[in-house]
Amino acid sequence: MVAISSAKTVYETDLFAPIMKNIEDISGQYLTKSARIVADHIRASIFLIADGISPSNTDRGYILRRLIRRAIRHTSLLKINQDFLLTLIKSVIKTYAAFYPNLEEQQNLIFDQLKKEEEKFKKALGAGIREFEKIQGNISAQLAFDLYQNFGFPIELTVELAREKNKKVDILGFENLIKKHQDLSRKASQKTAGGLATQSQRAAKLHSATHLLHQALRDILGNHVHQTGSHITDERLRFDFSHSEKISEANLVKVEQQVNLKIKEDLKIGKKIMPREAAEQIGAIGLFNQKYQDLVNVYYIGKSKDIKDAYSKEFCGGPHATNTRSLKGFKITKEESAGSGIRRIYATIIE
Repeated sequence: MVAISSAKTVYETDLFAPIMKNIEDISGQYLTKSARIVADHIRASIFLIADGISPSNTDRGYILRRLIRRAIRHTSLLKINQDFLLTLIKSVIKTYAAFYPNLEEQQNLIFDQLKKEEEKFKKALGAGIREFEKIQGNISAQLAFDLYQNFGFPIELTVELAREKNKKVDILGFENLIKKHQDLSRKASQKTAGGLATQSQRAAKLHSATHLLHQALRDILGNHVHQTGSHITDERLRFDFSHSEKISEANLVKVEQQVNLKIKEDLKIGKKIMPREAAEQIGAIGLFNQKYQDLVNVYYIGKSKDIKDAYSKEFCGGPHATNTRSLKGFKITKEESAGSGIRRIYATIIE
């Protein structure tokens, strides 16, 4: 390893040397553009996943997905066809574990997330590149959007491919198409406020049960769990959340028991309007990809009226029950996949 003071580039320092050596051993290339991109992007992806972020098409999840997919593309340019992720992950964790012990704690999650994203994108990468090669002339906004929509190509990847062929990309037009697509999706999701398809008293209780479920999942599975969506009717709740693998029966039982324990504790359910930053500082959580105003409603569930000591604290528009005992009982009825890195739980309350 080389000290920072005598290194010509950061990739020759002890921050990157182990992972660069692994890439060289596998590909035979050292300090090439592709080798540097793979090293930098895999390292950054590992830290993002360890912080609870999952690959997605919005916000921080999209940044993570872009990093992973660009790394995968440059892995193909290095002619690395064998399974290389676990080796690189172990190298990064070993290098930084003394300063970031959570990396070792999250090692299995990190590998699972990266592996699933790699498998998903590799299936589309070859087909997408073949489609790109068919394009005559510059890349229109619609063609860039089609590559994104059909093959999972982030705009940065399309721009990179175009640059190699001396082609231009209509980035502004692409961004406008993305915005229209997002606006349509947002309007569709806002047809039911807060995920509630009805505003009945039972639905309000199920809404409170959803908050208890969210916190119980974080208690049992880890703080990487974040809500990605929900839908509540008079009969049941449906809760989508970030998690990379099927939940074992044993853990589902633990989650259900945790929710029922909190129901029996007869906890108070209250609401406080406060600045968003202050809410985040006391640990309030919300819909993972939702952008919130400067003032937010925080519903909290706890033994006292002090929100700081509450068991559950979430940004939410309501409505809710006034205490947990009114829910009487909670039952998980189904757990399934809802997409890459997303699980879905159906549950109900027993009155």
